[in-house]
Amino acid sequence: MPGRLFLLLALICFFPAAQGALDDEKRAIIQELFPKATEIRDKLPDYPVYPVYQLQELLGYAYESLDLSRLQGFAGKPISMLIGLDTRGRFTGVHILNHHEPVFLHGLGEEPLFEFISQYEGRALTEQIIISTSGNRSGTDSEGNVVQFDGVSKATVSVLIINDTILSSALKVAREKLEGFSQKAPTRARADFYNTLSWSELVERGYIGHFRLTPEEFEQKTGRSLSDYPEMPQPEPDEPFTELFFGYINSPMVGRNLLGDEGFSQLKERIGPDAQIMAVISRGLYPHLSDDFTPGSSPDRLGLQQNNLAVEIRDINVFDQAIRLSADGMPDMEMATLFRVGGNAGFNPGAEATLKMNVTLRKNHLVADSTNLDIPVAFANELFETVEVAPRPENSRQPVWIGLWNERWLTISILVASLTILTVFFARQRTLSRYPDLVRRFRWGFLYFTLFYIGFYVQGQLSVVNIYTLFLSIRDGFSLNVFLMDPVLFILWTYTFITLFIWGRGLFCGWLCPFGALQEMAAWLGEKLKFRQITISEKWHRRLILLKYPILLALVGTAFYSLELAEKLVEVEPFKTSITLYFVRSWPFVIYAMGLLVIGMFIHKFYCRYLCPLGAGLAVLGKLRLFSWLDRVELCGKPCQHCKNSCGINAIRKDGRIDYNECIQCLECVVILQDEDQCVDKRLERKRQRQVTILATDAG
Repeated sequence: MPGRLFLLLALICFFPAAQGALDDEKRAIIQELFPKATEIRDKLPDYPVYPVYQLQELLGYAYESLDLSRLQGFAGKPISMLIGLDTRGRFTGVHILNHHEPVFLHGLGEEPLFEFISQYEGRALTEQIIISTSGNRSGTDSEGNVVQFDGVSKATVSVLIINDTILSSALKVAREKLEGFSQKAPTRARADFYNTLSWSELVERGYIGHFRLTPEEFEQKTGRSLSDYPEMPQPEPDEPFTELFFGYINSPMVGRNLLGDEGFSQLKERIGPDAQIMAVISRGLYPHLSDDFTPGSSPDRLGLQQNNLAVEIRDINVFDQAIRLSADGMPDMEMATLFRVGGNAGFNPGAEATLKMNVTLRKNHLVADSTNLDIPVAFANELFETVEVAPRPENSRQPVWIGLWNERWLTISILVASLTILTVFFARQRTLSRYPDLVRRFRWGFLYFTLFYIGFYVQGQLSVVNIYTLFLSIRDGFSLNVFLMDPVLFILWTYTFITLFIWGRGLFCGWLCPFGALQEMAAWLGEKLKFRQITISEKWHRRLILLKYPILLALVGTAFYSLELAEKLVEVEPFKTSITLYFVRSWPFVIYAMGLLVIGMFIHKFYCRYLCPLGAGLAVLGKLRLFSWLDRVELCGKPCQHCKNSCGINAIRKDGRIDYNECIQCLECVVILQDEDQCVDKRLERKRQRQVTILATDAG
């Protein structure tokens, strides 16, 4: 017995972490999150949170995000945070314990990251937090139940992952430990419950909710007169201040009667089986959407709350000829919206909820009055049935990337259109290369588009970081959601991967790499300034082009050994300095990137040819190319060297063969082959034809 007691004491002494004991560093951080705390207890044995007390009063809980959410960051590793949540569901603060986000570690610095997470302090789970991707750091903008957080424009993916991690983990803690946040029995719409009903019948039976507020009732509620607000029009007789109707579209009783059978069926096909949709329809002096509302986004005037938690609502913008409101007897309305509801908090349609409407009226351009209207949401019980469901895994909720793709639909459309044009151009290159001026103008036009739109504007610079992040993700548990967080990079990588098997790596390196385009322009400027162009001998060129392969292996191998070291070594790529940060960075990085461009004014695309690890990785995959698109003729290299001498990156061997591992698909050699004045083969053929014509004339 004494031996067992000694062993137990030894285990407690030497393995305090197993007991949830706090180390001094974390205890100090929690003290900062809860300044009034007098007691910070060890992690609970039944749930991974640290209770925090002031004397005998529970202030809230602190917890480590990794215990509740392991969503991967941009570098393929989760972002570790210590988060404080008080008993009312308000954040007391967020502290970063560890992260590997390269844009903060070796780019913007960590100050923008700390500024971003500071916005959570004092915010509650009852608010709908929306991240602005504009990057303006002007403070938060709260409108009723919706809170706008300033994002970081160069780190959109990272801050969205941080936000999702904070909210999803806090919701778990709230539902498990805080009063008033527990979930009621889940319900779903009854699929077999349907009758053809008119608009008035839907409203009378409680299948569609109704809220009406007259101008007089608004003035009585707020103690303000509408005449004090010059922008507010005078109400017509019987015109409400605001009148809202709302219904749960997933219920066939509501959805089929409002949209018709065909519209209801098409909506289900478009949104998928798991999406929950609520219709909100309004009229009156103050409808539920503002005049400057952006379709596809979250409304600024309207929020939804259930179980003391903010429920995300977002316009799905699907109304067209097939999907439109067409209920029998439906009155004229000013605005109608279909909102996707749920988000991290989820939505239980058969339980009570509250629409939170923020009314902001301006007296002048400086003074405005705000009022919050709480609109009860409780649909008729017969619409729903209780379901037995297992606890939903974290990755089963709607991914964050879906909303991000919806927000960036215009950017995505422009990018996809440009890639389509480029694909058509390459597929028709043999025909189009008969027009040299057209090819050169198109190439330079596309290079400008790549640099300024794909690179500087939408931040579409691919990097070797993406390669080792993929490998780390495969090792640690692959999740496509992380890569989908940045639609531009995902589309470019998908396109690049597919085209590697068709045209090789040159399509990306020569047309879609922003830094490659910048080097091309530096080379052009060097020629215009009449700098002496240095030609690397064939012997040294063949040796130097191998340098980028060990650089690639070193970076990928180091990432598996030490991600922190790999994040430093990846600065061999000047992409972050030049494209991501516009050269606004500490001087060693700027000198390095500028130095490569200056060297490129003397040695054509020096970095691409000899140092680029991304190009090396693409070249390896490019060996699986299925086609050889660049034509060669019998005289190429035997003896004609015109194409080789014109190739700026020396991707043509002396025997005339194309080195597809180095070729950037500039198409200059194709243009030469099609030009009767430049191609020796065509000149000789033309000479032979003249001789035949002369002989035929003499014989005649």
